[in-house]
Amino acid sequence: MFRNFILDWSGTLADDLTAVVAGTNRVFAQFGRAAFDRESFRASFRLPYRDFYAEHLPGVSLEEIDTWYRLGFEPLQEAIPLLPETPRFLERARAAGCRLFVLSSVAPGHFEQQARRLGVFEHFEEVCAGVHDKRLGIVDLLRRRGLRRDETAMVGDMVHDIEAARAAGVHAIALLSGYDGPARLATAGPDLIAPHIGALADLLDRRPPPPDRPIVTVGALILDASDRVLMLRSAKWSHKWGIPGGKVQRGESMEAALRREVREETGLELGDLHFLQAMDCIDPAEFQHPAHFLLLAWTARAVGTIEVRLNDEAQEWRWLPVAEAAAIDLNGPSRTLLELWHTRVTL
Repeated sequence: MFRNFILDWSGTLADDLTAVVAGTNRVFAQFGRAAFDRESFRASFRLPYRDFYAEHLPGVSLEEIDTWYRLGFEPLQEAIPLLPETPRFLERARAAGCRLFVLSSVAPGHFEQQARRLGVFEHFEEVCAGVHDKRLGIVDLLRRRGLRRDETAMVGDMVHDIEAARAAGVHAIALLSGYDGPARLATAGPDLIAPHIGALADLLDRRPPPPDRPIVTVGALILDASDRVLMLRSAKWSHKWGIPGGKVQRGESMEAALRREVREETGLELGDLHFLQAMDCIDPAEFQHPAHFLLLAWTARAVGTIEVRLNDEAQEWRWLPVAEAAAIDLNGPSRTLLELWHTRVTL
């Protein structure tokens, strides 16, 4: 199961072909070249687009091309729609706890205007727009975000998307909803060719059945010297905030499991441990798939060097006063534990 999706925008999530053809034809008209229709454009266009223009308009700078392109593209930008299956995919990916990124050659301002108007901007953990060469873009994104290659897929509709995925060592998924046709995409050797992004939503629905018994987990409300509590935001908990923790391994004591999980997830060492509560978490609505956890929770102090270093299980961290922590978008189990602990210490 993929945990991370790096997504192209044009032809993958949004249908901007009409506007892109208009922008390209405005450039070509400026230099006395014949206009494209949709199919001749699809047959000729390729990424990186600087190579396309270097072939057809040698010697013309990208800055000059961009000026004329905008004159043809921008009047049509407000009419650009999402592709029909995009909303379903985005909702399923969020429910499954997937991390979503955009890697696109679309100009940053154009992307943001479209994505905000269409109500999908907030679905993406990071947007890398205006990228000429996605081969370098994927590698940089993997490094900065700590993404595992075997859990990451590049999804796009053009040969360059597939070649970039191959060069970066991630999975390559080609869609037939955009610019390149099936024959051209097949030559790039993707791992999967799908008709549209909705096929990936269907894939996310094919989750393995949950275990037939509860999973023992540990977690901690970790305090610093100022009695602030550490909160982590995790994609697998529907991008909500919660406490660090994880599964107890066979042969491992509960306390050893807690120290290991916290060390792996945050880089912190714990002291002053106090058991708080055991609680059932049966199919929590925010978790990425149905599960029954038996959560053993402690309070603890961060000791030694207080420097949070996240692994790939969480995407953001904050030290917060208890009142502020209670006001953020917490997952259900973490909210219950925070309220229980706060009640006890204020009695």
